[in-house]
Amino acid sequence: MRILISFAALFLSVVLLQIATGGVGPLDALVGLGAGFSKPEVGFLGSAHFFGFFIGCWWAPRLLGDVGHARSFATFTALGAIGLSAHVLVTDPNWWALFRVASGICVAGCYTVIEAWLQAKVTNENRGRAMGIYRVVDVGGSFMAQAMVGWLADLETYLAYNTLVILCCTALLPMAVTKATQPVTPGATRLRPAISWRMSPLATVGVVVAALSAASFRMVGPIYGQEIGLTADQIGYFLAFFVFGGAIAQIPVGWLADKFDRRWVLIWLSVAAVLSCVVTVGVAHLGTVWVMLAASFFGFTTFPIYSVSAAHAHDFASSDERVELSAALMFFYAVGAIGAPYVSSTLIVWFGPAALFTLISVGHILLIVFGLARMRARPAERRTRYVYAPRTSFVIGRLMGRSREKSDD
Repeated sequence: MRILISFAALFLSVVLLQIATGGVGPLDALVGLGAGFSKPEVGFLGSAHFFGFFIGCWWAPRLLGDVGHARSFATFTALGAIGLSAHVLVTDPNWWALFRVASGICVAGCYTVIEAWLQAKVTNENRGRAMGIYRVVDVGGSFMAQAMVGWLADLETYLAYNTLVILCCTALLPMAVTKATQPVTPGATRLRPAISWRMSPLATVGVVVAALSAASFRMVGPIYGQEIGLTADQIGYFLAFFVFGGAIAQIPVGWLADKFDRRWVLIWLSVAAVLSCVVTVGVAHLGTVWVMLAASFFGFTTFPIYSVSAAHAHDFASSDERVELSAALMFFYAVGAIGAPYVSSTLIVWFGPAALFTLISVGHILLIVFGLARMRARPAERRTRYVYAPRTSFVIGRLMGRSREKSDD
C-alpha cells in the first residue's frame, strides 16, 4: 500500500494515458471506415502510430535530459492532445496519419518519463512489488481502453475524440500537482540494434513476430470484426479479450519459461498461436461468445512471446549489457509493428478477413522453423528469471533493474 500511495500520481497518469491513446486506434478504424477510408488507409493509420512511437522512443530520453521530467511529460501530453483533437478538423487519411504520428510520440514519450521516474525512485527491496503494480495498472488501462470503444463509437465523432482529449489532458494533472521531488535526469540509452542479434538471433526474430501479431490484431482487428459482422460494442470487447488472454498467460508461461528450455517454450507458443489463428477464423460465424473466447486464446498464445524472447536474449547478456539489449529489442519490435498494420489490411482487401490471421500464422511458422534451426546452432544458457517485459520505451531496461537476475535458491 505504501508503494501504491507513493507512486499514485504516476500510476494514475498511466491509466489515463492508456485509455486515451489506446482507444484512438480502434476508434480511428471504425470512424474511418464509416467515412469511406479504404482498408489499407486504415491500416496505414496504425503503421503511422508505431512510426511515431519509434520517434518518441528515440527522442524522449534526449528531451528528458534537456528539460527534465515534468516539462517533457507536458510536451508529450500536449502532442497527444493535439493529435487527438485535430481529428475533428479534417477527415482525410493522410492528415489522420500525421495526427497518429503525434499520438505515437506521446505514448513513447510519456512512458519514457514515467519509467525513468519510477526507476529513480524504486529500491532493490520494493522493485518487484512496484513493477507488479505497474504491470497491473498498465494492462488494466489497456483493457479499459478497448472495452470502451463501443461506447465511444456511439457518440458523435467530435464528442468521441474530445473525450479522449480530456482523458489525455487529465493524465497531465497528477504529474503536474505531485509534491514528489523530481529525480535526477538519466542519460539517454545508447541504441545499438546489433547487440540484440549478437545475443540471440532467435529472440530478435521472436520480437518481430510478436510485433506482427500484436500490431496487426490491435490496429486491424476492428476491420476484421466489421467484416465478420461484429457491432462496435462487440469489436471493443473483441480487442479487450485479446488483452485479457495475454494478461492471464503471464503466470503459466512464466513458470514454463523458467522450468524448461525457453526455445522450446517459444516454439510451442508459436505452434499454439497458429492453432489459435485457425480457431479464430473457424469460429467467426458461430456466435459472439465463440469469437470472444477465440480472441482470448489468441492473446494467450501470442502476447507472452515478446517476454519469452526477451528473457532468452537476456540469458546471454551480462548485467551491464541489459539496458542496451532491452532498447535494441524494443527497436526491432517497433520496426515490425510499423509495417504490420498496413500489410495485413492490404491482404484483407485482396483475400478477405481471414488473411489477417493467415499472415500472423505465416510469421509464427517461420519462427518455429527458425527456432528449431537455432537449437542446433548452440546450447541453451540460463542466467535470468522470466519477467513480463512491457513494450513501452527504450528505458524500460533501467526500470527492470535487477528483476532479471537469477536468485541463489
